[in-house]
Amino acid sequence: MKINVIPMTADHLDELARLEKICFSRPWSRQMLAEELENQCAAFLVAVEPLTERVVGYAGVLVMADEGYITNVAVFPEMRRQGIARQLLDVFVRFAKANELAFLTLEVRPSNTAAIALYQGYGFTERGRRKNYYDFPKEDALILTRDFKGQEESEA
Repeated sequence: MKINVIPMTADHLDELARLEKICFSRPWSRQMLAEELENQCAAFLVAVEPLTERVVGYAGVLVMADEGYITNVAVFPEMRRQGIARQLLDVFVRFAKANELAFLTLEVRPSNTAAIALYQGYGFTERGRRKNYYDFPKEDALILTRDFKGQEESEA
């Protein structure tokens, strides 16, 4: 599915808060999302349908020094398996390369095999595990990371 990826604005907050409640056992509140609009270290992107501008997903990343931390990737259930998360992730990978980040990292439930396959397809590898990180249900988090520093030499 072709989407437009645009920066998150205050106009998106209600839909993104609704999406958070659908996708996550500990969703970010509308207020938490709003605070990211003022965070100079954060970039939150929204996936919208080109004709209707309907929100179909979003993703966020925090950048500190040369490190990128993907905080959220969410797509409405009825819109999954159409490449929306892939398009959002692609923007972050291109951003990381262009801004010479050392790595991008994120946490994911081991049971979320579709997300793990997506991330592995982008070169993310398992680097660790956070015990009992998630609730409802209780589950560890896999720490997946993709390195960028030194990659230029190996890609040449």
